Amino acid sequence: MLRSRLLPALLLSSAIVAGTIGVPAASAGGVASGDARAASAALKAAASAPAEYRAGEVVVRDATGERVVRVRDVAQAAQSLSSRPGVRSATPNFLARASGWIPPDPGRGAEIGGWQKLQWNFLPETGVNAPEAWANLARAGRPGGKGVVVAVLDTGVAYANRGRFRRSPDFSKARFVRGWDFVEDDAYPNDDNGHGTHVASTIAEGTGNTIGLTGLAYGVKIMPVKVLDSQGEGDSQQIADGIRFAAKNGAQVINLSFEFPSEITKSQIPNILDAIRYARKRGTLVVGASGNAAAAAVAYPARSSDVLSVGATTQYGCQADYSNEGSDLDLVAPGGGIDAALEGDPNCQAARTGMDIFQMTFRASSPRRFLLPSGYIGTSMAAPHVAATAALVIASGILGPKPSPAAIERRLELTSTDVGPAGRDPHYGWGRLNAARATDPTIPVI
Repeated sequence: MLRSRLLPALLLSSAIVAGTIGVPAASAGGVASGDARAASAALKAAASAPAEYRAGEVVVRDATGERVVRVRDVAQAAQSLSSRPGVRSATPNFLARASGWIPPDPGRGAEIGGWQKLQWNFLPETGVNAPEAWANLARAGRPGGKGVVVAVLDTGVAYANRGRFRRSPDFSKARFVRGWDFVEDDAYPNDDNGHGTHVASTIAEGTGNTIGLTGLAYGVKIMPVKVLDSQGEGDSQQIADGIRFAAKNGAQVINLSFEFPSEITKSQIPNILDAIRYARKRGTLVVGASGNAAAAAVAYPARSSDVLSVGATTQYGCQADYSNEGSDLDLVAPGGGIDAALEGDPNCQAARTGMDIFQMTFRASSPRRFLLPSGYIGTSMAAPHVAATAALVIASGILGPKPSPAAIERRLELTSTDVGPAGRDPHYGWGRLNAARATDPTIPVI
């Protein structure tokens, strides 16, 4: 067995500061089980709510054009004006609202929708525009990517109460399907590091409840597959076995948020590359982190042509200074951290520091206390954005009932937001992930 040192594609800032919330384990049971129903109900309620209009304004249309008339009683004035000779219509000045769903998750405080203060990565502009993607999936009848299985190959996931371990309070028990621990070779892939739980939370953390933050594909099922130990390291055979397990057991997307050192070549990890090819032949999309060495080439396993490789961008939309790049880079997504020094790129200011990526997880020393820690940046954090959006695309039905990995990749690439030089480039690949465009049924499939 070849044993190589494997690193989670995560950078820790100089200090990890605990979030201000500590959710007791007793509150975990079933709190997020209604996420999909809550999203759908909220959208339907908003759509069927009484129409609103600007107070004191009526829009009058006649032969001279149209104008806004100020009145005291809108309903009475509209009725009176519409009956006058020459008036084509007189209506209240009705209001329209953005169709994206803004869930009530509070973030660190108690403010409804407070998650937006931390999760810049899910917002429009330099994020992936999750609210519009959530609305697209709700309209498709598959809120949050309901029905899709995503395997998280990592340090495990806080998926169950067992011994000293606790399930994250922002995950319901129903959020998980059977996984495996290839480190201890048993059926209990509990997380003893925190990295895997953070990654899984980006993908599927409870959304639309009153706990913590939001997950991009909150309706999917997570398959926890532990291939990295408590130090975030794992060997090539554990990884290969984990990939094959996930593909055999129904995962439609596999997320790999780790990297081998730059000196590792494809000839040294044939078992992993064979497993990735096996997964792809079974119709499973494999998403991988490009690596954090600021190298001019993507690290393995993401460098494989059978993996959708993901680099990282900052809060300002610039390539992150740690993110590996090169001709094998496919997409970028939010990873947080410091802007790279890219001359001529208007999004970049060398050494400017943006926000981290926040999700609910735990301190490695205490897997029973969950919080929203700072310090998580890296291509590890970027990759699950893409894995989650791939799940949303599958669930949307835009590409048909069983889209191939190649079709999903192409959809994500062609709907991305082009940044940097026009077209594909070594810094941003095809562009920054755009979950709203990827799931928009009005954008043709090419």
